[in-house]
Amino acid sequence: AATKRKRGAPAPRPKKRAKTAPVAPQSDGKPDPEGAGPEEYSIPPPVSQGKWKNKERVLIFSSRGINFRTRHLMQDLRTLMPHSKADTKMDRKDQLFVINEVCEMKNCNKCIFFEAKKKQDLYMWLSNTPQGPSAKFLVQNVHTLAELKMTGNCLRGSRPLLSFDPTFDKEPHYALLKELFIQVFSTPQYHPKSQPFVDHVFTFTVTDERIWFRNYQIIEEDASLVEIGPRFVLNLIKIFQGSFGGPTLYENPHYRSPNMHRRLLRLSVAAKFREKQQVKEVQMIKKKGSKVLMEEDPTDVVFETPAEEKPVEVQLEKPESKPIVKDKKKPRKIQRKKQKKLFRTEV
Repeated sequence: AATKRKRGAPAPRPKKRAKTAPVAPQSDGKPDPEGAGPEEYSIPPPVSQGKWKNKERVLIFSSRGINFRTRHLMQDLRTLMPHSKADTKMDRKDQLFVINEVCEMKNCNKCIFFEAKKKQDLYMWLSNTPQGPSAKFLVQNVHTLAELKMTGNCLRGSRPLLSFDPTFDKEPHYALLKELFIQVFSTPQYHPKSQPFVDHVFTFTVTDERIWFRNYQIIEEDASLVEIGPRFVLNLIKIFQGSFGGPTLYENPHYRSPNMHRRLLRLSVAAKFREKQQVKEVQMIKKKGSKVLMEEDPTDVVFETPAEEKPVEVQLEKPESKPIVKDKKKPRKIQRKKQKKLFRTEV
């Protein structure tokens, strides 16, 4: 029987029916009475049923005073690394060991810290907090994801392959950096924010005593590579035993600070300018100086050869005059000319 409702109260909603699986028909077209009971749809299991055991978390943040390119690079690394965390910028007056406490509060055991100096030099710290080790790099030639020449694309949160140069297995300090790169940049397996796909490669190449970082997309059709970005060059400065400090394990002998590099450039320009000024002064001295006339030219005697001395003879008599020889053909020539003139006048 229909229940009465109070005046002004909303009408009761009808109850939803449970979804039932379709009944498989028999061969004659009628439904099977045995399997006519209602069946609920089963929810499919998740793609990865494994446990997230390697709980690596990376804190990526910077100090104050960075430029727009560094900010975009930091944002690109956060996009490519689903196991990363962000934090506010750190004041430049704070000491670096404070970062260990920040990582502990954020529950992170790895850290990438960008340090800006003079608004033009960028340094990057890679650290295993809080025990260490840590490495300090000078970052050069930064290109971000937003540039047009980076035409590749990859799935957000996918796991990358890490490709290392054979040099990383030959020297001990490169072997330490390789292990540090693996722990920082590799996405842990079964991470909640990651995808179970591998479609891009992080490459670390050693050239000219520097580490070149590149990110490539793997195309399924022909397994070719297309660069995604970002790209940058890491110039190693020092490797420390502790996190953001401690005893120095390795110091790069080929490293030259940006201040020294700029100073050498200024000195080279100043040396060129000084050389030009000296040349001008020498030319002015030459123009103002009086010309010195040499009394005797030493080169005059070069072609003189000693000759035999002849006795001096004095001629007392007048030399005989030569007889004048007349030209016998001359009168004939005169006559011919006269005849020609007469002939012309007559004609």
